[in-house]
Formats: sequence, structure tokens, C-alpha cells
Amino acid sequence: MTRLASTLADPQLPLALFRAALAAVDGETVVREALTDARRGSPVHVVALGKAAGTMIRGARSALGADLKRALAVSRPGHLDADLCADSRIRCLESDHPLPGARSLSAGRALLAFIEDTPGDEPILFLISGGTSSLVEVPVDGVDAGRLADLNRWMLGAGLDIAAMNRARSALSRIKGGRLAERLAGRPARALLISDVPGDDPAVIGSGLLVAGEPRGAWPEFPGELDWVEELARAPLRPGDIHAPPLRIVASLGRACEAVVEAARRRGLPVFRHSEFLDGEAAATGARLARMLLDAEPGVHVWGGETHVHLPEHPGRGGRNQHLALAAARVLAGHDGMRLLAAGTDGSDGNSDDAGALVDGGTVARGETAGLDAGQALARADAGRFLAASGDLVHTGPTGTNVMDLVIGVVADGDPQ
Repeated sequence: MTRLASTLADPQLPLALFRAALAAVDGETVVREALTDARRGSPVHVVALGKAAGTMIRGARSALGADLKRALAVSRPGHLDADLCADSRIRCLESDHPLPGARSLSAGRALLAFIEDTPGDEPILFLISGGTSSLVEVPVDGVDAGRLADLNRWMLGAGLDIAAMNRARSALSRIKGGRLAERLAGRPARALLISDVPGDDPAVIGSGLLVAGEPRGAWPEFPGELDWVEELARAPLRPGDIHAPPLRIVASLGRACEAVVEAARRRGLPVFRHSEFLDGEAAATGARLARMLLDAEPGVHVWGGETHVHLPEHPGRGGRNQHLALAAARVLAGHDGMRLLAAGTDGSDGNSDDAGALVDGGTVARGETAGLDAGQALARADAGRFLAASGDLVHTGPTGTNVMDLVIGVVADGDPQ
């Protein structure tokens, strides 16, 4: 076996490439790098929001040192480490995700209070990453935590794209759609963002707390039980209505994909970076990508995006990446030398704590040995249970970043088609 064939045949190769991508978009690293030009000797107040709030604020603390005067960090449970929260300057709040709840409203009040308590001539540094839309909210009158949860549960289950969801979220919010920028009242501010949205649009990341964007996506057709949304919705702000502070994207899906390409090339491997953004239905996308691998040259294939799943009334375990991977495994069944990894860069997927799955030509057979049926698992949105039985789930824990999803396919020599 040649060195190339041996490297491509390594079952751990997709995971190694995925780890290289995570390192390239790590929140601590990218924020520290972005703040190398920070002026020393001036107090800075820091607000970190989202799934990557913990690592981003660590990067800010490292770069700013004693200049970090006070900070507020809001993230998912388990994403803020003890060392960070032991710093007396940093207030850590765990909030609700993926559905907003009472803690999201409490975090929203804390955010407004933090801004109001900041001296008018001292700068605020915002560190914003994906997940902010659920974690922090100040709703309009008539909207409580229960209504917010009902709305977001329906939108996630209906498979709406991010543009449509953000239109509804912003219409019911006092801080989204650029409205938080109004609360700054002339205070100096800047923002560093980790993008988890197509096109890296700051008006979409975290539902655009500091940036108003032109309304995009169709206004959702809500079911009868959500008719209150239309009644309480506010007209969106226009870009010219607010003064957004300077913003910079410090990590993105593109950077993660390029890191996979570079890591593969360092190993001397042929690598194919597919420019297509994956945003279709997860099962159909997984099957299509697997068919592409069956006809592909040996090497590494890289895609990025964020697919969706139309959930049944009582979904099982898993998320879009596990759903995509299991659909791909059905196409790859019986083929040697084919592997596909689909994983969320934040380390989670749907209602599970797994990032996704790494499947191969034997995945379906291994799951069937446990008495499970792949087709039924997909129909019930229960891919996670099947992939747990086949031994193909990928678990990373919180990664400290969030730039959507990666799909890494590996084609080795020796497939007996």
C-alpha cells in the first residue's frame, strides 16, 4: 500500500481534519489575535454572548490584561469554565438554548443593566457568537418566556431558514435587529463576531443586535396558535436608522473549511474544496453527497453549511448532522474505503450532546445487528439512536466556537464496486 493510500485509509483522518478546523476558529485564539492592536492603559468593559462566549472572553482577558475592567458573559450551561467565573471582574450567566426561556429574559435584563452602568466615555467590547438569539432576549410587551419558546419550537421544527426565523425574532424584540445599538447612547464600542450564518452578515449573527439589515426571507406563515405574532410584531429598523459600531468577523465557516484544506495538504493528500453551501434537507443532502463520493477520485472532500430537518411530532435523538450522516451511510453501505463525517463546529447537534457522526460502508450493517432499521430511524428523526448502536457518533464536548457545520468525505483506494 502506498503512503497516500495508507493515509487516506486511516479511520481517524476525518476527525483529525475536523480538529484542525476547530483550532483555526477557536474563540480564544481569534479574539486574542484580533486585539493585538488594543490600546493599553484604558479601561474596557466586555460583553460576551453566545455559545463561544467563554472562549472569546478568555481571549479578551489574555489580550487586555488589567485593562479589562468588568465583563458579562452569557452562554449555554457547561460552556463557561470555573476559572473564568472565579474572576471577580466577570459575571457569568448560564441561559436557555436552543429554546429561549426565563433565563434568556433574565440575561437580557442583565445586558441592559450592564450597558447602563458603563460610564459614557469608556468603551464596550462586544464578543458575539451563534446561539445569542436564544440566550439573550428583551421581548416586546405581550411576549413572555412561554410564548417565545412556543414560537421558536415551531420555527425549528418547521425547518425555516435563518433569515425567516430572524425576521420573526427581531419583530418581537427590543434588542434584536439593531435595537441594542440604540441603547449605547453614544458610548464608544466595537464588536468582534464569530459567524454562524451564510454570507457572514453581521445583521444576521445573533439576530443583529448591533446592526439593522434589510428584511430578508419570507415572513413565515404561522399556525393558528401563533396568531399573536402578527399582532405584536414591530416594523423592522432600516440600516440607516441606527449607527452601528465598528464590527469585525474573526472566525467563519470559510476559515474552518480552509483549515481542513491546509491540514490535508500538509499530509500530502489530494483535497477538493466544494464551494456549494449546504442548506437543503439533511437526508437528501447526505444521500447526494454520498453518491458524489462513490464517483469521486481518491482524496479529501470538504463542504460546509447548515441543513435542516422537518421534524415529526415526537422526534427521537439526534440532529441535522446525524440525520445527514445516516442518510449518507445508507448510500455508502457495502463500499470499502468511503467515510463521511458530518458535525457541528459548536460540538452539539439537535437535541443531543454529540457533534455529529462519522460513517462508513459498514455503518448500516452494524446498526442492523443491534436490531435497528436506518430508514425507520430517519423517518422518526431518531438517527442518533441508530448511530449510537453502530458506534459512529462523534462527541467533542463544547468546542469554544460555532461556525455552522462541516462535512468531510474521504475516498480511499480499494472500493470493490
